[in-house]
Amino acid sequence: MQPKLEKSKMEGPRIVPQAEWLEARKELLKKEKEFSRLRDELSRQRREMPWEKVEKVYAFDGPKGKETLADLFGGRSQLIVYHFMLGPGCARSSRIISTAAWCIWRHET
Repeated sequence: MQPKLEKSKMEGPRIVPQAEWLEARKELLKKEKEFSRLRDELSRQRREMPWEKVEKVYAFDGPKGKETLADLFGGRSQLIVYHFMLGPGCARSSRIISTAAWCIWRHET
C-alpha cells in the first residue's frame, strides 16, 4: 500500500507595496551590476590566458580515414570540440552542437 500524498500548496512571491518592491529591486540591481563586472573581468582574464603550442601529432578517425588535428580544421580558423558524456545506448544529437555548426556554416558561406 502506497502512502497517501498530500497536495502541497505552492506559495508565490510576497505581495508588497510599490515602494518596498522598488527598494528590493534597487538592491538586486546593485548585485546584478557587480556580478556583471566580475564576469567581465573573468572573461578578460580568460582571453589573456597564454596559448599552448600543440606539438604532438594527433591522429583521429575521420570520414576520410586517419586525419591530423590540422586536417580536422579543414582550412578554417577555429575548431569546436565538445565532449559528450553519454552513457551506453544514449547516442543522441545535441542542440548546442547543431546550432553551433549551423552558425559557423552560415558565417563561412
